[in-house]
Amino acid sequence: MKKTKPYTFEEDLRERLKNPEFKKVWENSRIERELGSMIIGLRIKLRMSQRALAKKLKTSQAAVCKLELAEANPSLRSLKRLAKVFGKQLIIEFR
Repeated sequence: MKKTKPYTFEEDLRERLKNPEFKKVWENSRIERELGSMIIGLRIKLRMSQRALAKKLKTSQAAVCKLELAEANPSLRSLKRLAKVFGKQLIIEFR
């Protein structure tokens, strides 16, 4: 059997970014992706499951999943609740 080289996320992204429509969507979703990554990182650091986080936020596990996958735009109220659960200060700024 012939071994094939794994196809990495970076390689796939590099190819997809050649498509102007995809590139525009990707660039316009940067903040949502960064927020999702931060939520995942903090949740994992606290050894918390999506279900446990959802319970503390009084929402569903599916809603937490959508936040982490950048498929939702949380309200300011939701961001404040997330910060409180994570024991963090929410800072929003324009640059």
